[in-house]
Amino acid sequence: MDRRRFLTGATLGAALVTVPWVTAGTASAKPQGLCALNVSSLTELQNAINSAAAGAVITLNNGTYTVPTGKPISIKGRRGTKDQPITIVAQSVGGVTLNGEQSFVFDDSTGVTISGFKLRQSTTLEIPPNCSRIRLTRNDLQFADITDLHWVMVRADYSKIDRNHFHHKTTLGVMLCIEGADEDKMAVGVHVLRNYFSDHTFAGDNGGEPIRLGVSPRALSTAGATVEYNLFERANGDPEAISVKSSGNFIRNNTIRNSLGGIVLRHGNKTVVESNFIIGGKEGIRIYGNDHKILNNYVAGLSSNALVIGSGSVRDHFPGESKESRRGNDAADRVLIAHNTLLNNNSTLSGETKRTIEPRDCTISDNLFVGSNGDLVSMSTTGNFTWSGNILWGSGGNGNIPAGTFQRVDPKLVQASDGVSRLASNSPAINAATLSTAPVTVDIDGQARGSQRDVGADEYSTAAIANRPLTTADVGPAAP
Repeated sequence: MDRRRFLTGATLGAALVTVPWVTAGTASAKPQGLCALNVSSLTELQNAINSAAAGAVITLNNGTYTVPTGKPISIKGRRGTKDQPITIVAQSVGGVTLNGEQSFVFDDSTGVTISGFKLRQSTTLEIPPNCSRIRLTRNDLQFADITDLHWVMVRADYSKIDRNHFHHKTTLGVMLCIEGADEDKMAVGVHVLRNYFSDHTFAGDNGGEPIRLGVSPRALSTAGATVEYNLFERANGDPEAISVKSSGNFIRNNTIRNSLGGIVLRHGNKTVVESNFIIGGKEGIRIYGNDHKILNNYVAGLSSNALVIGSGSVRDHFPGESKESRRGNDAADRVLIAHNTLLNNNSTLSGETKRTIEPRDCTISDNLFVGSNGDLVSMSTTGNFTWSGNILWGSGGNGNIPAGTFQRVDPKLVQASDGVSRLASNSPAINAATLSTAPVTVDIDGQARGSQRDVGADEYSTAAIANRPLTTADVGPAAP
């Protein structure tokens, strides 16, 4: 067993202990391979933080602590690194509860990790733009249920928000916001991974998103955020569980189950929405903006719209436009929609009639549309759409999908123990994809597509399935 020691310049009465390597895959709050400086009060914690250097691990003993009003836990001018962050950690995951108006306050710091806390504050936890590489991991967040309180605001580049549980909010406000400096910039390289968002029950029309990635003034800013392997359950505070209002993001391998909200590209361009499960709720995927890719998604059993290609109040957003114009909807142009399975939803593929500027130059290929309600394809006015290789089935009508661009044939789906319907070995969807350039190399299960691809989100395979719909065992503070 490898043991190492770390000693700050002043222990300030805290006890130095040696911590062995943490076994990979456990839910311990302590980082691997480093030793910890144990503290037992907020005063000791603050003193230890003030002298912490790269590689320091400061462990707060389990207990409930009230952070005094006006005296938050200050992390100012600290310099961890990517490989040796400064880590502030609860003795055990969930073993420390922090009450009060604030908990941690960041300023001019980089490479700092906060791990294992129950945060119960009554103001927003801010990660400001003069910081970078701030990580919140394995925390439980349930802030005061105050109207219009956003819980976590990330403005710092390369921040990581992973394996946390955000839960039980009944009022207006967003659980996790990602923005940036000034009024029009986005933090870059933010990673949102394996979090559990549950029980947002705000009953208003909107304003209760679990994740909001940008706001309209920042729509043209390229964030390059990755939102992946997160689970949303009973996310009912807004029709948008993941609300994207910036450009150049990756939304993949998430599961949204039994929720009002779906995935909405509300503002911005060039975002990839890939291999997400949206099951048994209300809203699916809705698209505005240009040059997006919607690939490998499985959308099933929704009471409203599975996939909406949005019309616009403006053709395109552009630098210098008025605030009123920027708040408008940007018609969807040059969007690739391929290898999706839309199964037994109230509405399958649809457009919009409430705005007058039509979507243009979109490609809709190699998708599987199965349903019994209305028309499977119900687009309003479009311009220069390309359709090919889609399969339609069920008692729902064809709608206005162009003749010759689809087959109406039973895809022979078989529901597995995880609730997902996949292709049987004799499915006509096998090897039936038409796009000459493969937009995907694996399917929603993580299985290789091969040179002859199947229609829909599933590629028939006898190989082990790597990605299934997420459960609570896959996310949150105890996740692998």
